[in-house]
Amino acid sequence: MTPAVIQLAAEAAERQSAEVTSFGARMAWVIGLAVFVAFVYWLMRQGWKWRGALQNDLPELPAAPDGLPEHRLALTGRYHGSTTAGQWLDRIVAHGLGLRSRVELTLTDAGLDVVRPGANDFFVPAARLRGARLDKGIAGKVLTEGGLLVVTWAHGDKLIDSGFRSDRAAEHAAWVEAINLMHSSITTEGAER
Repeated sequence: MTPAVIQLAAEAAERQSAEVTSFGARMAWVIGLAVFVAFVYWLMRQGWKWRGALQNDLPELPAAPDGLPEHRLALTGRYHGSTTAGQWLDRIVAHGLGLRSRVELTLTDAGLDVVRPGANDFFVPAARLRGARLDKGIAGKVLTEGGLLVVTWAHGDKLIDSGFRSDRAAEHAAWVEAINLMHSSITTEGAER
């Protein structure tokens, strides 16, 4: 073999064995990205805690009384959150109202019983129900038009919208009618007294 061929073979071998990536640089990028993601998560958590601290004037949620009357309506589905009434992006996080969860709703003559496995249950007395409507979104959850049952209720000195979606969305209209009828009958009875 000639010296020129040996030199070409050595150059070819050197090009093939050249390091494509630096393991240290790659690990630095991965660690940097992990730290950035953790920092963003921490900021989101701090924002959630801050919002909860701003809403600490909200009274404790009422619990369902013993011996509720027979239910008018019942449904299972998802609880999507609560907001200040009329402000669909102003999420309320105090007392666990901001946590999405499965839900079992029961409407009785005494009020609305909200049972949330894995989250705080609460009860809305009939006198505090202010109405219901079909809507398309609440607190970051947007569905098709009329895909969300929104119940408006009074808690303390604040009006709250709570969003629910039944496993069978066809049930929503009956809930809106029943809650609005209950509110109007309570309002009429109160005006007659």
